[in-house]
Amino acid sequence: MKIALTQFAMRQWDDTGGRAKIVGLSPGGLVARCNHAVTAGAALTEGYAPFCRHLFLENPSPTPCSFAPITQENSHLLRSGYIARREGELAVLERWFEGLEAPRANYLDVILYSKQQLDAEATEGPDPEDTPDCDWGIVSVIGTLEPSEPPMPPITQMRNSLGRGEGGSGVPIDREAYRRAVEFWENHAPVR
Repeated sequence: MKIALTQFAMRQWDDTGGRAKIVGLSPGGLVARCNHAVTAGAALTEGYAPFCRHLFLENPSPTPCSFAPITQENSHLLRSGYIARREGELAVLERWFEGLEAPRANYLDVILYSKQQLDAEATEGPDPEDTPDCDWGIVSVIGTLEPSEPPMPPITQMRNSLGRGEGGSGVPIDREAYRRAVEFWENHAPVR
């Protein structure tokens, strides 16, 4: 099994990527760690759709957590705005912390999409890109304290349900997963 990095995931090393950055770990270093972990027998955990998997790695870097609880002490650091993750996507309203020092992540939740899904999104999506030669492509990385997936944010679920042409994956909203996500994200926000 071969894991590779998608161009979409590269935004996590970019200062203008609009999300928590991966620091102290190069893109090639992450790919090498993923492939080594899988070769050593690490399991891929099922994601929100058959084409999605998670690989949890111990964080070898100073990369911080990607989200934090909202408290009275930090709520003044919350910001919101309309964000498009890449050219060609519709901007959607998001909320995040700006200026919050998040703790170092203990784990990296590496989100993978199958080669077939990457090819389909590249063909039908708003930003055609070459897909890497792989079985699984890294589409995102979330810094976490525990080796578990936080609920997919409601706005991401909505974007996915819009379909590939709008930058989503084409997966309809699961109302129960959406409810759990609202419950979680009502009290947490991404850290930038």
